Amino acid sequence: MRVLIVDDEPSIRRTTRIAVESAGHVAVEAPNAARAMKLAEEEGFDVAFVDLKLGADDGLEVLNRMVKLRPAPAVVLFTAFANIATAVEAMRRGAFDFIPKPFTPDQIRAVLSKVSKAHSLERRVQALENDLASGAPPVDLESEEPSMVRSIQVAFRAAETDANILVLGSSGTGKSILAREIHKRSARRESAFVTVNCPSLSRELFESELFGHARGSFTGAVAETSGKVAAADGGTLFLDEIGEMPPEIQPKLLRLLQEREYERVGEALPRRADVRVIAATNRDLAAEVKAGRFREDLFYRLNVIAVTLPGLRDRPADLKRLADGARRYFSSRAGKGETHFSPAVMGAFAGYPWPGNLREMRNVIERAVILAPGPTIELSDLPEEFGVPRQQATSVGARVTLDQLEAEHIRRILATSRNLDEAAQTLGIDPATLYRKRNKLGLH
Repeated sequence: MRVLIVDDEPSIRRTTRIAVESAGHVAVEAPNAARAMKLAEEEGFDVAFVDLKLGADDGLEVLNRMVKLRPAPAVVLFTAFANIATAVEAMRRGAFDFIPKPFTPDQIRAVLSKVSKAHSLERRVQALENDLASGAPPVDLESEEPSMVRSIQVAFRAAETDANILVLGSSGTGKSILAREIHKRSARRESAFVTVNCPSLSRELFESELFGHARGSFTGAVAETSGKVAAADGGTLFLDEIGEMPPEIQPKLLRLLQEREYERVGEALPRRADVRVIAATNRDLAAEVKAGRFREDLFYRLNVIAVTLPGLRDRPADLKRLADGARRYFSSRAGKGETHFSPAVMGAFAGYPWPGNLREMRNVIERAVILAPGPTIELSDLPEEFGVPRQQATSVGARVTLDQLEAEHIRRILATSRNLDEAAQTLGIDPATLYRKRNKLGLH
C-alpha cells in the first residue's frame, strides 16, 4: 500500500516510515497540512497517518478533507493520551483508527494489517454483489464427457498452486465460470477475484483500467484511480479474452508477470502487486504469435497450465442435465413454479449445434421459460433457429420496436459467430461497442 505520514515532528515521521517500509509498503512524508493535502490530492494513498496536533494546523481538519477524496485513504490518527476522547470523535467523522503516543513499530504494522484486511473484505463484498447481480444460473462443472472431466481435473489440481492458467475454448463455453471456481479452490480464495474484459475497452483506456492512472495524466483524469491490478492484489486477476489485448499493453503485462511490478499511467513510480493471473481466450494464441499479433514471451508466461473447454455440441451426455438446471433456475426467478420440457423440445436441443454454447443455451431457456404460457415448454416457445416459425417473429417488418429488432439481431449474430470479433465485424461495429450492447441486453 501507499502510506502518507503527516506529522510535524521529523523523528515521528522517520520512526513511522521505518515501520511502514519494514511491512513492505511505500511511505511518503508530509510535515504539515498543506503539503499533506497536496500529496493526497495529486498522488493518492491507501493509508494516511495524521497527527491530531500539527503545530499550527488541525489534524481533524486534515481528516475532514481526506475522507472526502475519491478514493479516500484510511485515515489513522496519532494522538496523545489526553486527546483520546477527541480521537474517538474523529472516528465518528470517518477515521479508520487511532494510535496513542508514544507508539511502537508493532502498533503501526498491526493497523496496516487491519487496513489491508478491510480492503480485501471490501473487494470480496463487491465481487459477491457482482455475482448476485449477474443473474447467472449456479455453477455446474460436473460432466460425463471424458474430455471435459480431464480439463476440470487439470484445472482443479493447478488451482492449489500459484501457476498462471490459460483457459481455452469457444465463446460461451464457461471459461469465466471455471476461472472463478479455480480462484475459490486456491489459497487466494479470501482475497479478490477481479475480472478485466479485454474486448470491452478502447485501446486508449485499457492501460488505465488495468493499471490505474494518476490525476491529470490525460484529459478527463480528474481523480486518481487504482486500477484492476491493485484491486486484485493478493488475489486473482482474470483476463477475459486476452487475445483482444492491445499490443502496446502486452509488454507491461509481461513485466507484471515476471517482476510483479507495474506503473500507473502518468506515474514513474514502480508499484508491486501479488496477483495470480488466469487468462481466457477463444482465439488460437499460437497462431496469433506466428502472425505477430501476440507476444511470444507473454504467451509462454501465460501458458504454464492450459485447459481447453469443449463446446456444448461435444458434450451430448451433459446436455439434459445442463438444460434442466437452467430451466429450474429461470423458472424460479420468473415465479413460475415447476416447469418441464416437452419431448419435442429435448429432441430439438439434442439436434441443435449450439454455436453459442452454454451462453446461448441459457438465453434460449430463459426466453422459453418467460414465453411459455403453461408449465410445459413447447417447440413453439423456442427461437426460429430451432425450425419453429412463430406468428409474432421478431423480424424486419414485424410490429416490434427498433430496440427489440436490434436485440434479436445481435443475439442471432452472436450465436452464429465464432467469437466477439467476428460478430462485431458482421454487425459493422467495434468489439468494445458490441460488448457493451451485449451486456446491456443481458446476452451473457
